[in-house]
Amino acid sequence: MLDDGGYAYYWSYFAKRPRLTIVNLEPPAQDPQGIDWVIADGRQLPFRDGTFDIVFSNSVIEHVGDTASRQSYAREVDRVGQCYYVQTPNYWFPVEPHLMTPLIHFLPMRVQRKLLRNFTLWGILVRPTPEGCDDFLRDIRLLDAGEVRSLFPKAKLWRERFMGITKSLIAVKQPD
Repeated sequence: MLDDGGYAYYWSYFAKRPRLTIVNLEPPAQDPQGIDWVIADGRQLPFRDGTFDIVFSNSVIEHVGDTASRQSYAREVDRVGQCYYVQTPNYWFPVEPHLMTPLIHFLPMRVQRKLLRNFTLWGILVRPTPEGCDDFLRDIRLLDAGEVRSLFPKAKLWRERFMGITKSLIAVKQPD
């Protein structure tokens, strides 16, 4: 299994885990015992086609950049994985999950920038610099169901719901 963009701590919760490779842009914070760690960009994976039985990606694709970057990421997931599970927060969910703030992601970027530091849970806890706010706004692009379908045309679209509203979208390609 490949965890594309993940962290070792997530897998520590499982009593039994699969043979696992994690790809991330950064080295692990501590020794990821029993996990192969590869420093690489998910848009250009250093693996042969079909290397992994499953590619798992949890809340990563919204961080990879513009449309072309998301397309590259999706192509790589499909190329190296025989099956995959790619989860991303739903743009239309009323709470922006990274900021834990209702409705802010529907506002114009210039307004979001003014609110990020002092009127979001993230801003109050992290106290980002103005540059940090700009980085956040540049680096996160939430997707809607149509975008997920277009990026993963071979997949089924699953919807994770909270109180009847689609919170997350999951592209799932299962074995034939």
